[in-house]
Amino acid sequence: MGVLWCPVEEDAWDSSPAAEFCTSCGVRVPKGNSFCYICGAATRPEAEVCTSCGARLVQVGVSDKSRTSALLLCIFLGTFGAHRFYLGLTGTAVAQLVLMVVGIATSWLIVGIFLMAGAGIWALVDMIMIIAGTLADVNGRPVTTW
Repeated sequence: MGVLWCPVEEDAWDSSPAAEFCTSCGVRVPKGNSFCYICGAATRPEAEVCTSCGARLVQVGVSDKSRTSALLLCIFLGTFGAHRFYLGLTGTAVAQLVLMVVGIATSWLIVGIFLMAGAGIWALVDMIMIIAGTLADVNGRPVTTW
């Protein structure tokens, strides 16, 4: 499925890449181009952002990251967020790393144990999501390839 722009209806619709006509108005779809779903400008098929309006274009497909690598990183270094760094999710990876490091540093206090437990539960949930193939990379594409 692809997103195509109808210049007559000024609207986007989901269609197969082989579509020749707009299903709403019957206008022929130009071949060889993709279109921005916001402004309708022609875009290159490999473009990530529309050069006319700056909208992020939809990424279709699956991640090129390995689910096996993500799973192994999660099993052995999951509480430190290593699998999230691997998938490009640096914001949440840093949060998980800080949570664990602060937990270790304050483990002599009761609060440190709870912080480490939180990081462990987070890593466990991520491990289940990796096994199920529902954890996505930084581009929002699911990591499904073993």
